[in-house]
Amino acid sequence: MVDQSTFSRENRERIQAVENSFGPSGRSLYHPGRFLIGEGRLRKQNRRRPQPKIFYLFNDVMVYGSIILNGRWHKKQKIIPLEDIQLEDLEDSARMKNQWLIRTPRKSFYVAAASYEEKKDWIKHIEDCRTRWLQGGVCRPTSDFAVTWIPDKASAICMRCCSKFTATQRRHHCRNCGYLVCASCSKQRTVIGHIHPTKQVRVCSKCHTTKEAEAKEIPCWRGDSTESMCTDENDVVAPTDVEDKEESMEDQSPSRWLDSRTLTYVYLKPEHRRP
Repeated sequence: MVDQSTFSRENRERIQAVENSFGPSGRSLYHPGRFLIGEGRLRKQNRRRPQPKIFYLFNDVMVYGSIILNGRWHKKQKIIPLEDIQLEDLEDSARMKNQWLIRTPRKSFYVAAASYEEKKDWIKHIEDCRTRWLQGGVCRPTSDFAVTWIPDKASAICMRCCSKFTATQRRHHCRNCGYLVCASCSKQRTVIGHIHPTKQVRVCSKCHTTKEAEAKEIPCWRGDSTESMCTDENDVVAPTDVEDKEESMEDQSPSRWLDSRTLTYVYLKPEHRRP
């Protein structure tokens, strides 16, 4: 058992270590009352393929980023307030086992754990932390979420005009419907308030026509001091990035979680981790 003063000191040291792992490009993570609940590696579905990412769950936010230099350093830090998260459990797919969907106002994406038990642990801890955070009355849950993007490999043709994608006819994503579209079918730009309060983002011609017809009033943006304004158009690691080679999820160390009784961190027992 760890006493409260020791836990507070060690918690601040752990948060500082997470901050330092993102280098000078990372944002400050320490806030009074914030503590680390758990951490681990999950596989996140990007535009082209799933890639390992480091995830940290705090009592009020979730942080994730890319893994570099054999896991010693991280980059592309993203911070998501828990009130901005909605989860959906999913069945296994051919590409990803033990997956679920994380919806946020600016981007929604699929993630997968190394085992079914680890997936359930992540979902339970996120839901429990979110519930406790909202019960505190500090904030209200978000109701507008970004659509999930159709993966690049899902279609060889534009999903609006059916023209074939080539080296010069590139794929783009409509931010309103998530469809894969060509440049000709996505010339329009419009503001989607929950993605960005003022920046116009790419939409397909059909969605642009629909939004113009609706003349929908743009909701007031409440602001978020922790999240980057990036729309993640190219959330894919370039060949020149110093990123770890893709590794087997089963070979990774399991996620670890804070035990509220002892105020220590425990790992999921290996015998309970099945593929």
